[in-house]
Amino acid sequence: MRMSTAIRTNARWSIGVVTASVALLTGCSGDAPPAGRPTSATPTSAPASAAPAAPSASGGVPDLSAPETVATGLDVPWGLAFLPDGSALVAERDRGRVLRVAPGGGAPRQVFEVPGVAAAGEGGLLGLAVARDYAETGWVYAYHTAADDNRIVRFKLGGGAPEVLFDGIDKAGIHNGGRIAFGPDGMLYAGTGDAGEGSASQDPGDSNGKILRLTPEGRAAPGNPTPGSPVWSLGHRNVQGLAWAADGTMYGIEFGQNRFDEVNVIKPGRNYGWPEVEGKGGGSRYADPIVTWTTDVASPSGAAIAGDTLYVAALRGQRLWTVPLGGGEPRAEFPGRYGRLRTVAVAPDGALWLTTSNTDRNGDGRDGDDRILRFPAR
Repeated sequence: MRMSTAIRTNARWSIGVVTASVALLTGCSGDAPPAGRPTSATPTSAPASAAPAAPSASGGVPDLSAPETVATGLDVPWGLAFLPDGSALVAERDRGRVLRVAPGGGAPRQVFEVPGVAAAGEGGLLGLAVARDYAETGWVYAYHTAADDNRIVRFKLGGGAPEVLFDGIDKAGIHNGGRIAFGPDGMLYAGTGDAGEGSASQDPGDSNGKILRLTPEGRAAPGNPTPGSPVWSLGHRNVQGLAWAADGTMYGIEFGQNRFDEVNVIKPGRNYGWPEVEGKGGGSRYADPIVTWTTDVASPSGAAIAGDTLYVAALRGQRLWTVPLGGGEPRAEFPGRYGRLRTVAVAPDGALWLTTSNTDRNGDGRDGDDRILRFPAR
């Protein structure tokens, strides 16, 4: 991996850094699972003892009984992020276009095209994030597949060439990761896939199969488990969703192989087991998920939190999973109604936005697909 303000110029760090990272992560992997978190490898509830999250900014929760269609005719929408005025930016994976959708809906308008996007298989223009200081800087961030790698760039909608912040993340036809989001600490988090090479997930000097934590300029963030390393957590197969509760708890959504998909509580330096473990491992070496689903009912992608509920979009499962963080069983919403679901996000007004993914070569396109649905806050 390489950063534009480079600390290193390839996908691995020096032997000294790797050795230090192994020692640190070995110590962390011996920690017990987070207290009060369920660890069973079946569809299970979030802990009753967990502190409930605060409601969304609007003071309400999404009304899932009142869907509104805000955009249609999209081509594999993947990333979704909101501007301060409440309008949404949407990334079309295969075309490399960034579209803008007004808060009240209407025809999407192209506002940028990311150059150098190499769309093939699961790769292309993937995650989007908007700078916290967008009103001052105008920066928009994207994770995309290029000719030789996956990379993170930033650009301004007014034009100009994107600035490469972080590159050298191995690409493949599968498991490119791609979700990016700014955390409560103002740092940029990125979920990467193992690019079909499971051993990379366990290598602390490799950027694949990880959650990375970067500064807005693309450097390894201060306070990371190993100084100078961007790795926040390791042992991931293909992280597709990132979300934070009001109390700061971080959740990562993991795309499993043949048995179990996962919801994990993400802790710095923890090892989440792939490829040694899929689902619950049951030991102290690897962190266990708090929720698992069989792959036929999930194959999860994006995630968001509103109030005390975690929402997870499911591709193969063709449903929206709701996971109550204050206790209770996960619930499947809309099974089969809208087809494959890719990304879910909470808008500034508290509404929940949900994208379909029926034009991605794996789904059966329906009239108007792909689309964005909006569920207003109540």
